[in-house]
Amino acid sequence: MVKAKYQSVLDLGEKLNIQNGKIEESDGKLKVWGTAATQYEKNLLWDAIKAAGGDNPSDIMADIKVADESVYARHTVASGETLGKIAKHYYGDAMKYKAIFEANTDILKNPDLIHPDQELVIPNL
Repeated sequence: MVKAKYQSVLDLGEKLNIQNGKIEESDGKLKVWGTAATQYEKNLLWDAIKAAGGDNPSDIMADIKVADESVYARHTVASGETLGKIAKHYYGDAMKYKAIFEANTDILKNPDLIHPDQELVIPNL
């Protein structure tokens, strides 16, 4: 029953390719474990848990680790994107595009010139 309540979280975990995933249901609680690739993906899972169970759910215990703590996320540029748009998506602030640019000077020479399929590091702030 609890598993059904959090099915959207489990589906997201599968979509994100969470590694070492494990799920147990006992005593009316769902217990989940796994390793997300980045902190951003871990945050997505916690947002999904809160969406399903409220801000402080008591019927789920999640132990989600992060495989690569050196970056916040990795992003593959899509057509039409700008560093500002990417910064808004990850940080909620388009002006933080400078941090993304600085973290990617090995492949970017100008913050106004990014191309589809480039993989960018989204740094921890």
